[in-house]
Amino acid sequence: MNKAERVFTAFANAFPLWVVVGAGLAVWQPATATWFQPTWIPLFLGIIMLSMGLTLDLKDFLQVLKMPRSVFIGVVLQFSIMPALGLLIAKGFALPIDYMIGLVLVASCPGGTASNVVCFIARTNVALSVSMTTCSTILAVLATPLLTTGLVLFLSRDLLGDSIEVDTLGLLINTFKVVIFPVSLGVLLNHYFKRWVQAINAYTPFLAVLSIVFIVDFILAVKKQAILETGATLILAIITLHVLGFTLGWGLARLAGLETQSARTISVEVGMQNSGLATELARSNFPGFGLATVPGALSALTHCILGSLFAGWCRLRPAGTKIKQGDK
Repeated sequence: MNKAERVFTAFANAFPLWVVVGAGLAVWQPATATWFQPTWIPLFLGIIMLSMGLTLDLKDFLQVLKMPRSVFIGVVLQFSIMPALGLLIAKGFALPIDYMIGLVLVASCPGGTASNVVCFIARTNVALSVSMTTCSTILAVLATPLLTTGLVLFLSRDLLGDSIEVDTLGLLINTFKVVIFPVSLGVLLNHYFKRWVQAINAYTPFLAVLSIVFIVDFILAVKKQAILETGATLILAIITLHVLGFTLGWGLARLAGLETQSARTISVEVGMQNSGLATELARSNFPGFGLATVPGALSALTHCILGSLFAGWCRLRPAGTKIKQGDK
């Protein structure tokens, strides 16, 4: 790496700092974030997903075949633990229906690209992290809309006595547009224009970090008053969701017989969701519930902080990287 590439890589690895600083500025001085336009969210989310795709090649998908058991366990935990926690926490904290919808969306989303950065910093199994993120992202085209629809309908009937209309097809289409298309484009560009992509790969992660910071800060700035009025309960609910995601992801992976490195990786992947995707799906598919975007923004801030703490703990308590034979 040259000096510029090292600087941009360091900036990207410091993503929790940018998220926290940006969030603080957005709440203190909303004008620092309200220049952002809501119609730009799909574009910037596309930049995030494209950046992820540019780090992958077609051969990377073969990694799944090298560790099928770990990937399978991780993805199953991703789409079972988090949605179940989302439902229980939304009810247990008696959140307003807007926040319930947002929390359910966060819990039903795949792992985010930030999890790969955390796994890199934590020195866990990065190959497993990328494989899990890739698989959960692909599966999210169906899993996220279906899980969200089922959970929102259950909560609305239970709390309101009536069903909220959920555009499942719209969720499917939007998930495809903002996830599969840009990731696939990135993979194809990396495969056919590898030299060009390698020249910019040191810079694109920081662009992805800035994109999520802009989205999060905008939501926090615009919804500042609502957050200040009812935010304490919501923040506690989101912290609970992610802490339990990290904890159960690790504990159940260990119970399934996976070694420490893989269990730590799965913990990160389960505990860190694609909150940017949750924010966009809430904005575009639940327009009648304006505060449904808030949980996604607060989730991004929360899991970045928790992920950083977890990475620091992992670096202080290193584990071997050997994978058990039964894991192959």
